[in-house]
Amino acid sequence: MSEMSSHAAFEAARTASAGAGSPQPGTMPPMPSAAPAATMDNVHRPIGVVRDVAGGTCIVVFDPDRLNECLTDTDPSIAMSGQVSSQIKIRVGNTWLLGVVRTLRQAYTSEDHGGVVAEVDFMGEGDTERLTGNIFGFRRGVTRYPMPGALAHVATRADLRQIYASDGRANIGIGTVHPTRDIRAGIYIDSFLGKHFALLGSTGTGKSTSASLILHRICELAPEGHIVMIDPHGEYISAFRDRGHLLDVSNLQMPYWLMNFEEHCEVFLTSSGSDRVVDADILARCLQQARSKNRLATAIGKITVDSPIPYLLSDLVNILQNEMGKLDKGTGTIPYQRIRSKIEEIRGDARYQFMFSGMLVGDCMTDFIAQVFRLPADGKPISIIDVSGVPSEITQTVVAVLSRLVFDFAVWARDEETRPILLVCEEAHRYVPAERNADGSSVARVLSRIAKEGRKYGVSLGLITQRPSDLAEGVLSQCGTIIAMRLNNERDQAHVRAAMPEGARGFMDAIPALRNRECIVCGEGVSIPMRVSFDDLDEALRPASADPSFALQWSKSGGEDAMIDRTTQRWRAQSR
Repeated sequence: MSEMSSHAAFEAARTASAGAGSPQPGTMPPMPSAAPAATMDNVHRPIGVVRDVAGGTCIVVFDPDRLNECLTDTDPSIAMSGQVSSQIKIRVGNTWLLGVVRTLRQAYTSEDHGGVVAEVDFMGEGDTERLTGNIFGFRRGVTRYPMPGALAHVATRADLRQIYASDGRANIGIGTVHPTRDIRAGIYIDSFLGKHFALLGSTGTGKSTSASLILHRICELAPEGHIVMIDPHGEYISAFRDRGHLLDVSNLQMPYWLMNFEEHCEVFLTSSGSDRVVDADILARCLQQARSKNRLATAIGKITVDSPIPYLLSDLVNILQNEMGKLDKGTGTIPYQRIRSKIEEIRGDARYQFMFSGMLVGDCMTDFIAQVFRLPADGKPISIIDVSGVPSEITQTVVAVLSRLVFDFAVWARDEETRPILLVCEEAHRYVPAERNADGSSVARVLSRIAKEGRKYGVSLGLITQRPSDLAEGVLSQCGTIIAMRLNNERDQAHVRAAMPEGARGFMDAIPALRNRECIVCGEGVSIPMRVSFDDLDEALRPASADPSFALQWSKSGGEDAMIDRTTQRWRAQSR
C-alpha cells in the first residue's frame, strides 16, 4: 500500500467481497480531494477499509502510510487513530458508526496487501453534521451495520466532544477523556449510584486519591447526601476533615445490642462443629430472655432474637447462670461456662469499650443512626468510619453490623420518603471474598445481599479493591459501573475483563498500560466506555495514602526520642 489514493487496498477488498453480494468496485464513493490543512486532510481521507463484519465487531484493514501521516497531526485524537483502544468511525449511508480498536496485527494474506489488520468493537452511531461532516446526535447501540468495503475514517476531537457530551442528566466531572486535554469526562450520578460501582486498581496507581476525588465531587453535587464509608486504614480521615463526620473507636459508641443473633454468635461463641450448634442454641434462648426484660419489648409485644432491643450484659450473664443450674437443660455445664467466660472477657477488655461499654445500655438507636447515616447531613454528607483501631477479632463483625443497619434501615423505611444511602467499602475483598477464600462470615452475606437487592430499597454499594480476583465474582457482576485503573496481576485483569460488557473489551486490553491516575470507565454510569485521566486533587483533600520517600526520610534525623515516646503512649492506650 503506497498511497491510499491509489485505492490498492480498497479495490482488493471490494473485489474479494464482490462475490458475497457487496457493491461492485465502480459503485463505491470516490475519494475526496485533499484539503490544504493537515488536520482537514486527515479528516476527509480514509485510513482503512472494512473487510469482515460480525454482530458486534468488524475487521478493518488500515493503510500504514495513512496511519503514519496521522501521527503528526496536531489533534491528539487523530494522532492516536489506528492504535489499540483508539476510536475510529465508519461510514454507513448518511450515518457514522463509532468503533474502538481492540487488536492490531500485520497482514499475512495477499488480500490485505500489506496493511494493518484491526479488530474493531462497535460502540454506537450518530448522524452526520452537514457543514463539518462530524458526528452529532450520538447514541449507544447499532441499528445499521457497514458492508464489507465501507471506508474507515479518523475520529476527531470534535467528534469525541459530541460523543462524550452530557445529555442533561445530573453528572459529576472526574477528569478528561484520553487523549484530549479539554473534553470533560462525566459520570451520570443516578445511574452510577443506582446500580452500584466498583473502583479497581493495583496498589500505587492512585486508587485512594481517585476514590476521594469521586466522593468529593458527589458531596459537592449533593451536600445533603447520605454516604457511609468503611475505612480500614484510617487514610480518608484527612481527606474529609472539613466535609465529613469522622468516627473511630474513640467516638463511634456503637451499642452491642444492635447486633443480630448471627453477629452475636461471631463475637460470643468460640467453639466449632457440633459444639457450636449447642452453644448457638443456648445463646439464642438466653439472648431473647435478656431482650425481653426491657420495657420496650413489653410495649412492642412479640420480639425475636434479632430485634434491636437494648439489654444488659449482666442480665445475659445471670440468665446463662440460671439456665446452667436447671436440671432439665439437656446438656452439661461446659457450653454455658464457655459462653459466659467469653462475655466476661469482652466486658473487661478495654479494646472493646467502643462497643461493649456500660454507657451504651440505653436506647440510643435513633441517635446512632442519625449520626452515622448523616440524617440530616448538616453540610457534612459523608461519615468516615475508621475501623483500623477495632480489634481484628471483631472487625468483620463491626463492618457487618454497620452494613446491615444500612440495609435494614432502608427496608423498614420503605413507607417513608426515599432517602438513598451510599455504602462505600475500601479493601472490599476482605469482606466479600471469592468462594475459594470464603469463611462464611455475616459481613459477606450482608454485602452480597446489598449488591443483589439494595437497588430496590435505595441502597447503593461502592466497592474499592486492589485484588478483584479475590472479590466474590457474583458481587462484582452486580456492579453496574466499573472504574478500572492499572492492574498488574494477570488473574486480576482476567477477572475484570470477564465482568466488562463486550463493547468495552478494546479498552480493557489497555489496562496493563494505563498510567497512574488513569482509568477505564464503563457501564451504566457513562454513555459509552472511555479512558479517563483523573483531575488533580488539592493536597488538603487527598487521603493519607502517599508512599514514604526512603531517600528523603533516611537522609535526616532529629526528634526520635520524643516520637518514640508519643508512639509508645498511643500504643499502650490503644488509641490515636
